[in-house]
Parts: sequence; structure tokens; C-alpha cells
Amino acid sequence: MRNTSHKAVLFTVAAAALAITASVVAPHPADAATVRWGTCAETGLNPRQECATLPVPLDYGDPHGRQITLEISRLRSSQPRSRRGALLLIPGGPGGSSLNQPSTVTAKMPASVRDAYDVIGFEPRGVGRSTPVSCGLEHGDLAAANLRPWPGPDGDIARNVATARRVAQTCLRNDGDVLRSISTANEARDIDRIRVALGESRLSAWGVSYGTYAGAVYATMFPQRTDRIVLDSSGDPNPERVARGWLANTAIAVEDRFPDFAAWASTAGNPYRLARTPAGVRSMFIDLAGRLDHAPVPWPGANPPELNGNVLRETLQESLYSDGRFPGLATLILAAREERPLPAPSSPPDEVLQNVTAVTVATMCDDVAWPRSIPAIARDVAADRARHPLTAGMPVNIGPCSFWPSPAEPAVRITAHGPSNVLLAQNLRDPSTPYRGALEMRRAFGDRARMVAIDSGGHEAYLANGNACGDRLVSDFLANGKRPAHDTLCPAEAG
Repeated sequence: MRNTSHKAVLFTVAAAALAITASVVAPHPADAATVRWGTCAETGLNPRQECATLPVPLDYGDPHGRQITLEISRLRSSQPRSRRGALLLIPGGPGGSSLNQPSTVTAKMPASVRDAYDVIGFEPRGVGRSTPVSCGLEHGDLAAANLRPWPGPDGDIARNVATARRVAQTCLRNDGDVLRSISTANEARDIDRIRVALGESRLSAWGVSYGTYAGAVYATMFPQRTDRIVLDSSGDPNPERVARGWLANTAIAVEDRFPDFAAWASTAGNPYRLARTPAGVRSMFIDLAGRLDHAPVPWPGANPPELNGNVLRETLQESLYSDGRFPGLATLILAAREERPLPAPSSPPDEVLQNVTAVTVATMCDDVAWPRSIPAIARDVAADRARHPLTAGMPVNIGPCSFWPSPAEPAVRITAHGPSNVLLAQNLRDPSTPYRGALEMRRAFGDRARMVAIDSGGHEAYLANGNACGDRLVSDFLANGKRPAHDTLCPAEAG
């Protein structure tokens, strides 16, 4: 599957180019922009949280050329004598923001962690107020079941091809310059500008979901500028696939996680019970999705305004992120199955979806090249549909990146070169970033990393599931630098 000698040559050239680039454009304290901290625009935040605007280069190859801006925030430690440094919250997505999270996350943190850091949030380039981008897509193209390339009822991908081409062309036409600058490598460079602006010689970070890859790239490009790095819910960092691999692995992730939902939905006494056995829940779901493929149910106010098979599959994928979403999914299934009125739909405003979609597409496409052979993709979809009926071939289907220009630079290869200061936290049954992908991140870091695996389902691990063992180990690392000597498995805990 892998041509080792060819890859070794490519890696040597790419690593040399990356080292040269990093040394040329790495921010120096003398170049640090002066930031003025002030009141944040949002309401309901901790009154001590501050916000600021930081200029960064659009193109790090021309660091004194056109500048764009990042919105950053901080919540200072209330115990200066206990303060160790700054902890940057790297959001997921791509397209997520951590700007408000210093206020919300610190409320869950133990005092030992909260007191040790100024907690820093930011909106990555293109997101929110950070020189925001928008593709200007039509309303229908913003539907979640359209943004993810769910094939037609018979596996046909012709509609997906047309949508992918249209989205790529519209994005590039409407916001090309900034979109083409959005990549994980540039996010890592932006993070280092944040470090400099904070006046820190080293930076700690807690990256979640896609933020784990951004954090891993930062720790690879700027290893000596890292302090304590937590990567929570990691994907496979394979530089030849990157987001292609993450998307493909969701077929595995959903299969890993679905048994949790099926067990819950078949429990006697559960008011949302769907079947008598977990196997019955699975077959019922697949049959219902197939029925809705051919006989959609009207869903006024939704986008699209119907519940079809792919909308149900998309809802399943989103609902597996946490146990708290199970009742909503079961309610929808029961209503569709019994032909009762569907629950009221909910979705973010179109302007938010425009922004998130643009950043997501740009990051995925600018990080790595994607396949362009439509017949080959159609064959992959057919095979994946047979192997993983819950996701019906979507994870390997065509997307906008097949119609995107080639990346400006190679994806960063995560390596073991650097200080041993990385801790991975990972649920065993993650519906988005499966455990087996996190193992690849662990292998890439080698002795730089340790992993805390948690016998739990859902996406996000630290401070997310009430697992005292996992939370304690991560907190101890952040607060005291105590990292497990070996990879550790935390058992499941009730409640």
C-alpha cells in the first residue's frame, strides 16, 4: 500500500522546505504586534474575560505584506503566584471558534488547572470576526445532508459531483484570496503569532477534534515553543490523506459508536425504546432510512424541507456525539416510523453556516490534494456502502476538494522530534475521530506522547463525560506536568 522509498524522498524534501519556511517566517518578539485588551463584544461571559485583535500576515511568505486579523481572548489566572503560563484552546471544526471558551471552560476546570494558566481563546483565520470568509452559497447547498456527500438512494453520485463542483467554483469566485490562505500550517503559524503577542516563550494548548491536528502541527513546526500539549479526540494525521482520512474513518467511527445507541434504545422501560434488542434497533434504522429514501416525509422549516433517508443518516451521525442527544434522535425516528408530526427542526442561521462552510472547505482542500477520478470515487462509494450501511458510502464520496486548486505546500508530517510533552485523551467509541485513528496520532508522536484512553462513547474526552480517571490524569498533566509513564486505559464509570 505504501511506497516507502518514494515517500522517504518526498518527506525529506518537504521537511527541508518546511524547516526553511519556519525559520524564515517565525515571528520574533521584536515583530510582535501590540494588542490592546478590552471588553469582549459577546454578553454573558465572565466579566474578567478580555478580547483583542491581532494582525497576522495573509501570506507568511510575504510577512510584511497584506495583513489580516485574528480575534483573541484571555481569562487571566486569578492566582498570579500559581500561574505557569498561557493555555491556548484550539477549537475543532475546521471552522470552530474558542473565543468565548475561556469563560465556559474554566467553569469546569479544577482550580489547580484554572489557577496555573491564563486561558486563551481565538477565532482562527476566516472564522467569525477573524477576517471572515463566506462562499455565498445558495440556501439549499447549506443543508447538512448536502454539505456531506450522501449518495443517492441507489448509490448514484451524479448529484454529489454537481454539488461539489458548484460549491468549489462558488467559494473560489467569492472569496478566493483569504480562502486559499486557510490551512492547518498557517493556523500553526498564526498560533505562534498569538504566543509572541502574549509575551510567552512557550505555549501550552488543549486542542479538541480538528484542533488536535492543528495542535500537532504546531508542536511539529515549533516544538521548542511548546509547554504542555493536550490533544483531545484525535484523527489519523497521515499527511497523504489528512481530512480525506478523517472523513473516510467516520464510517468506522459510526460503527464503533452505534452499539451504545442501540443498547440504550432497546432497554426495557426506556420511554424512547425503538426495538427489543440492539440488533433490532440497527435493522429498524437501516430499513427506515431505506424507506425514507424512496418516500420522504415533509418537514416544514427544515433544509431540505423533508425527512429523507440521508437526512436521517446525517441526524444519526450528529446525534452520536453525546448520549444526551439520543432522545432527540429517537423522537425523530418514532415520529417518522409512526407517521406522526416531526419535531421542530433546528439549524444555525445561514450566515453562520456560510462562514463555517467556507473555512471547512478551504482547510480540507488547502491541506492536501484529493482524488479527481469520478469513476474511481464511484467504485469506492459502492464498496463502502456495502461494508458500512449506516453511512451508506458518504465518507468516501466526492466533495469540493476534487475541484480545488492544488495545495500551496505539502501537509505537515507529525514526528517524534521534540520534547516529550504531549498527552492524548481519547474515547474508545468516538463517532467522529475513531480510536484507531487516534492510535495513528500516538504512533506518529512516538515517545513525545502518551495516551489516556477512556472506555466511553461520544466525541470529546476531557471534562466531557464525567470520567474521573481520565479527567484526573489530564488535569494532573496540565497543572503539575505529571504524565503517565505508559499509555493508560480508564474504565467506564456509571453516570
